[in-house]
Amino acid sequence: MMDNKLAKDIVILDISNVSIMADYFVICSAETTTQVRALSSSIREKVKELFGRIPAGDESDARNRWNLLDYGDVIVHVLHREEREFYAIEKFWSHACTIDEETWMKESEDMKDQLR
Repeated sequence: MMDNKLAKDIVILDISNVSIMADYFVICSAETTTQVRALSSSIREKVKELFGRIPAGDESDARNRWNLLDYGDVIVHVLHREEREFYAIEKFWSHACTIDEETWMKESEDMKDQLR
């Protein structure tokens, strides 16, 4: 879902057992602020197309180096590479389980089928 817009280092964290704020964090990096915006836009479009959902929250920092898309159960973080290194979200949530992208996409497809 994200690779076609130059997403780097995609990490999916299952935070359902360590937080009540969401079930998953999807974190990815981009090299430029233009790519941060393009990735965020692509994700919004794809999630709406596949699941009929729009984010309840869509926040960006003033410099467009971090965009957060809040889908309730899934929170997507699109960060400029430097912000990702600085904030180290994965280290903060290191007690959460990491899920490989292929497994998560399969589970998402199964969920999509259930919604039909």
